[in-house]
This record gives sequence, structure tokens and C-alpha cells, in this order.
Amino acid sequence: MSEPYAPLRNIDAAPLEHDGDTFIAMSDPSGYVEDQLVLTPAAFFIAAMLDGRNTRPDIQRAFKAQFNANVGPDQVDEVVAYLDDHGFLYNRQFEAIRARVDRDFGASDTRPAYFAGRAYPSAPEELRSFIDGFFTAESGPGEVPAASNGGAHLRGLIVPHIDFQRGRAGYAHGYAALFQQGRPDVVFVFGVAHAGASTPVVLTRKHFATPFGPLETDQEIVDQLAAACDFDPFADETVHRTEHSVEFQAVMLAYHYGPAVKIVPVLCAAFLDDPGAGTPEGNAPLEKFLDACREIAAAPGRNVAVIAGADLAHVGRRFGDPFDIDDGVIQDVSSRDHEDLGHITGGIDPAGFYASVMKDRNRRNVCGLNCIYATLKALDGTVSGGAMRHYGYAPDPAGGIVSFASIALE
Repeated sequence: MSEPYAPLRNIDAAPLEHDGDTFIAMSDPSGYVEDQLVLTPAAFFIAAMLDGRNTRPDIQRAFKAQFNANVGPDQVDEVVAYLDDHGFLYNRQFEAIRARVDRDFGASDTRPAYFAGRAYPSAPEELRSFIDGFFTAESGPGEVPAASNGGAHLRGLIVPHIDFQRGRAGYAHGYAALFQQGRPDVVFVFGVAHAGASTPVVLTRKHFATPFGPLETDQEIVDQLAAACDFDPFADETVHRTEHSVEFQAVMLAYHYGPAVKIVPVLCAAFLDDPGAGTPEGNAPLEKFLDACREIAAAPGRNVAVIAGADLAHVGRRFGDPFDIDDGVIQDVSSRDHEDLGHITGGIDPAGFYASVMKDRNRRNVCGLNCIYATLKALDGTVSGGAMRHYGYAPDPAGGIVSFASIALE
């Protein structure tokens, strides 16, 4: 009897159509492995059977039951070896990959622009032209922002973190509201720890590289926030390495301000262990952290803005729903999104916003729930409400939609 195979790591999988055939594209959401693997449905079935308990005979029996066909031992081993060679199995080889990546990231004082050349152009002039097009496109606000003028700055902003191509109208209308007012000195950027974390928020002292040059992280403020934590906010710092929700905001800030602003990058993970347990106001360590954010944001002498890089609903088969997208689904999503956002546009109500999203246990998979809540709490008492600048949704290529909004908090 063979030994159990090593388990498959937590990976993303999505169907891929090519020449009329369906394949499964697999990728590593944590970014430790950058290769994307493409498997046939039969090979993916074998991969999905790798749970750390199944042996070769177990997989052969399950394959026979599923496909009414035999799979040879060499074929099973070939799939397993292919996954192992690319770091997709949880074993010593992957642990070595992770240790090397974590070590290199920890040794640098700068967080590289991970998505440059992947999700947006890496050349500065090409990227500037690309972003200019957000504003001048038919769906944009109509003109490229002028250099920041003096006067009061916008206190807060909710903008998308979806990829630039699908969310460009949201980015343009949101950032136009920020760029048309005075320049902030420091910008808190609350993003989403999509890969998860062991603490409610994750800090980093690393500066953020962008094709327009680096944005410095405000070390003094990060130290103040770390001192307010009853947990280690750097325990999962490596999740910053490949997280796009802060990176895309850093690119937009550097596009307009260059190095003239500093940032405070904060990734938000789970705020409650039980999603049905009310609102985060009962989470004392989190509230202590957010109180410190609010005190810093409201302190005189510095122009501090707060941004939530937040998408809203994720609905459809890509996200585990058993239905396709039609006009009725889109209308329902829009209606519920606007109900939630009414707790922002109708007056700042962090707990009301959170409770509204959670009244159906977040059935729409609003991934920006926690970072929006954190942004509202950090600005509580200093802004009176939000002005909706844009609302929209974009299709997901694997089947579904993602909605997002741009709201100026004034």
C-alpha cells in the first residue's frame, strides 16, 4: 500500500476555455509561487484528491467512480510530480520556497511593486498615459487632474481595489475628488488581507515602490499604531508582499503627488471570529487600534486623509453561488449595496454599515467590509457624510460580477 501524498496547498482554481475545450487554471493566491498551472479536468480531479490522507489506490478508485475509466499509477504520479515541481503541494519543498521568499522580503526596507508589469504598465510614462485615460474616457470625469492646489484636503475616500482595467471609472471619479482639493501630508490606506491573517490588522514599515518612485511609509505613525496594539501587528507582515488593495492606491497617489505624501499601509483581516456575532465594536483590541487611528487623523498640525481600497459584492459561480448572472441578480446586488452605503452617504454610521452588510451574513461576499468599517471609524467625528461619486460593477471572467463604489468623505 502506498503512502499518502502530500496535500495540495490552498490555491485558486478557475475554468479556462480554449478551442472549445475546458481546462482548469490554478494559481497561488499567496504569491509564493508565481507560475499558473493549467490542468485537464481529469488531472484537476487527481489534484483535488490530494488532501494529505489519500494514497495512490484511493485516488485510482475515486477516479474510476468519477469517470468510469482507469488511471494508471504512473499517470497519478505524473500529476503529483508536476504539482510538486511547481510548489503547489504543502511539503518540505514548499516550506523552503516560503522561507526563502519571506527572508528576502523581510530583509528589504521597500515593498516592491508586485503588480507592475502584471496588472499595469511598469514604465512610468506608459503608466501615466494609461491612468490619464481613466479620467478622459467616456465613463471618466472628463479631464486629467491639475496639480494640487492649496486649501483644505479631502478627509476620506472609498475607492475600488479591483484591477485598473475593469475599475478605471471608479478610480477616476474617486481620485478626482481627492486630487481637486488640497494635498494631504499623510494618507492612511486601509486595504484587504485577501490571503488572511492571524491578527485583525497587519502593519508594515516598508516603503512602497511604484513606477513613479517610492512612497515613504510614515515610520512615526506606524510606531504609534504598533504601540496601541494588544497583538503583534507585524506577525503576518508578508501578506503585504502580494496584496493589491494597497498597492493600487499607492500607484494612484504617486501618479498625482509623486513623493510629496507619506502613507500608512494597513491590511484588514477578519474583525470577528463569528460573522454573526454583531459588530466589531465589541472587539476591544481592534477598537483600541482604531481609536489610535482616529486620534492621529484628527490631530492638528498635519493634513491626514484616510482611504479604503475596497470592493463590494462578489456574486456568481466564480464565488461559489449556484446561479448565473442576470438582470435580476444585478438589480438585487445594486439595491443591497446602496442600502449598505446609505449608512455612509446618509451620515457616517460605522456600526450601521457593518450590521447592514451582515444582516444576511454577508451573502454577497463584500470583501471591503472591514476596511470600509476601519476607515469610517478612523474618521468618526471628523466627517459628516459621504458623497457618491461613482457606482458600478464589472464581470468576472470566470462567471460572476464584482461591484464597487467611489465615495468622497467630507
